[in-house]
Amino acid sequence: MTQQFDRILITGAAGRLGTELRRGLAPLARKLRLADAVPIPDLQPHEEAQIFDLADEAAVHAATQGVDSIVHFGGVPLERSWDSILNANIRGSYHVYEGARKAGVKRVVYASSVHAIGYHRLDDHIDANAPHRPDGLYGLSKCFVEDLGRLYWDKFGLETVALRIFSSFPQPTDRRMLWSWLSFDDCVRLVTAALTAPNVGFTIAHGISDNTMKVVDNHLSDHLGWHPRDNTEPFRASVEANTPAPDPQAPAVQHLGGWFVDLGHPDDEAKA
Repeated sequence: MTQQFDRILITGAAGRLGTELRRGLAPLARKLRLADAVPIPDLQPHEEAQIFDLADEAAVHAATQGVDSIVHFGGVPLERSWDSILNANIRGSYHVYEGARKAGVKRVVYASSVHAIGYHRLDDHIDANAPHRPDGLYGLSKCFVEDLGRLYWDKFGLETVALRIFSSFPQPTDRRMLWSWLSFDDCVRLVTAALTAPNVGFTIAHGISDNTMKVVDNHLSDHLGWHPRDNTEPFRASVEANTPAPDPQAPAVQHLGGWFVDLGHPDDEAKA
């Protein structure tokens, strides 16, 4: 991998995937600017850190200055209260895009989610042209930012690759992950392809490894040149031996969003 950028900004750099991207994207850039709301450990000589909340517009705009591309993986990572989602994921992402526009950044790679399409069924076998069907407030925020990215491409020429990440963990831990798993290495390869593909405009890619059960059609992102290399077969016997077979008629089994479709409104739960 050759160094193609002077500086890349990674938001959410202290998180599970942000930590992997620090390692995986290091060869691409002279400097990685790391941003998160919490301290970022073990900074390396090629890294610089900025600690701020994504709701802080001035801080976000300052972080976008002098970077070539932005890998936006920051924000609330699960279903949370409306205020949390609004401030971190919706306002925060708007701040990222406005900062990018004003700073002349050419491309954003955004960590969208399967939960933007969570109410589609597995047997629908959708592609990137399928309508949004969020399965909660978290998924709704991902829909908003995908549309934000499309707006900023159409109106301002700021490219976006929105990565609908399914289940990215060290290894699959339940039966759903046997089809939804995205390995860390495949995730790094996907982000690398999204950063380096010549022309992306506005692109949606489904972030899922080469698992045996195919639940989405990814052909509309073929121009990224990404080909997942990992799959869940080495883990299948162990997962099936250690997790009970679910009810095939359960909504969480039939829909792409899994157990998110069973969740109630998070603000109701907070008041209970």
